[in-house]
Amino acid sequence: MSIYQHYRKEEHAFVDQVLTWKEQVETFYITQLTDFLDPREREIVNGVIGKTNEDIIVSFFGGDTDAERKRAIIAPYYEQTDVTDFEIILYQANFTKKFVNIQHGDVMGAFLGLGLERKKMGDIIINNDQLQIYTTKDIGIFVQANLNAINRANIQLEEVPLNQHLERTDIWKEQTHSVSSMRLDNLVKETYRISRSKAAELINRKFVKVNFKIVEDPAMIILEGDLMSVRGLGRSRILEIGGKSRKHRTFVTTAVLKT
Repeated sequence: MSIYQHYRKEEHAFVDQVLTWKEQVETFYITQLTDFLDPREREIVNGVIGKTNEDIIVSFFGGDTDAERKRAIIAPYYEQTDVTDFEIILYQANFTKKFVNIQHGDVMGAFLGLGLERKKMGDIIINNDQLQIYTTKDIGIFVQANLNAINRANIQLEEVPLNQHLERTDIWKEQTHSVSSMRLDNLVKETYRISRSKAAELINRKFVKVNFKIVEDPAMIILEGDLMSVRGLGRSRILEIGGKSRKHRTFVTTAVLKT
């Protein structure tokens, strides 16, 4: 039985990466520190390595306990890990909300505009007129020196201790649906309470992402732990895929980010 049958075709490259990390730890006893992983990638790490592997320990940390994106440490079972081993830096900047409205997408755009990869940035926290970003230590100095403008507002990043992270203002509303299948268009329809034709249109216009990647296939099968985002409608998570109803529909619990 091939391990790949448990994962989507587009996930196979990441499965290969996890297998390489696993082999490095098992063969050479080398601890592996990853970049920031989204929830689906962490599911794959746990699935490939196994939560009950006696020879390897896997730890995740993203800067605070509520972080969505986290780095992983994959190490021999005897290694002890500490928060500092994850090499995460927290930067903070102030802006005048009265004159400029900075949103997550603005911060992300400025970060990627520096030629950096998404996996080098963790969560973005915006609370009133303050913003914070988590980055990997290896690019910290570069980010601090060059990320000095967001949405036409000049900013100055200052490093702060991880325990001084801002309070998160995200509110997720849970809801349970019964769906005829786990197709993407079906889940978009039910989660965002729109028609199936509208869901198909949004997918066709490349307005829908699954696990931060644009998906154009309405028949893509959605899995537990997946994150969906629809332009103009917000983000959602697939929390649990439950049993079947008498009419053979599947019960699904989702959480939608309220904005």
